[in-house]
Amino acid sequence: MEIKVAIFEDNKLLRESLQQLINSEAGLACAGAFADANKLIRNMEMANPDVVLMDIDMPGISGIEAVQIIKEKFPDIQILMQTVFDENDKIFAAICSGASGYILKKTSPQKMIEAIYETHNGGAPMTASVATKVLQMFRLHSSTDTKNEFIILSEREKEILALLVKGKSYKAIALACFISIDTVSTHVRHIYEKLHVHSKSEAVAKAINYKLI
Repeated sequence: MEIKVAIFEDNKLLRESLQQLINSEAGLACAGAFADANKLIRNMEMANPDVVLMDIDMPGISGIEAVQIIKEKFPDIQILMQTVFDENDKIFAAICSGASGYILKKTSPQKMIEAIYETHNGGAPMTASVATKVLQMFRLHSSTDTKNEFIILSEREKEILALLVKGKSYKAIALACFISIDTVSTHVRHIYEKLHVHSKSEAVAKAINYKLI
């Protein structure tokens, strides 16, 4: 029985290459290839995949947001994240949102196929550099015991922190909140101060683990 794979990738050339790669493997079949996740529910219902290959950076609904929606609506579907960069905050947010694995786009075709099979079989494939960063994030996170902290964020700060968790850039946050990028930076600085963190990745980790949003 073939494993059905849905692809969400905004790069047309890469999307078509992945589609061709999957369809060339006897045990896999591409059930759908989409340029964005803006019609995610409809696309998922149409494709009915076993595994989703998800780009983390897409226009509109981000890959991290898409993972959250899929795991809520289709909890049994496994998700393999794909990105050009191994950014700490996005890795951590994607995995905490329910992604099974996380690989870089420069991964070889054979390794990509192996990762899809592994994801379908309940594994958690990760590019080596990504795995290292995940371990570092969890070590950092577990070494910071802040559960007894009394943290008060304003509604605007909560809104901005939630967008950071979703992988949004400062520019995207500014557009979503109808404020300037400088104002976003000011809010983020205040968030860091209140959370006692020094980077976006630490803020994302703390927001997710302590349910601050």
